Amino acid sequence: MAHSLSAKKRVRQNAKRKMINRARKSQVKTQVKHFLAAVDSKDVQAASEQYRIVAKKLDKTAATSTMHKRTVARKKSRLARQLNSLKAKKGESPRTT
Repeated sequence: MAHSLSAKKRVRQNAKRKMINRARKSQVKTQVKHFLAAVDSKDVQAASEQYRIVAKKLDKTAATSTMHKRTVARKKSRLARQLNSLKAKKGESPRTT
């Protein structure tokens, strides 16, 4: 248990940041699920739109240090690879993201 006022305040701040960070990570996971559902349905247009949304959400999460920038880059790369393979199967140019 924290005894000093500054330690008690730090406990409150940490609890608040934890809730905010959890909410951000949850939003990212939800967007990734929407993207994967679009990929599974083989809808290139919807998958491209969902990738754009999830990439934006990931970038914002990295900017606030909720997730490390390299973790975000790795996730975006893996999602882009799935999108590009879907586009290749559909016969589209994979560079139109």
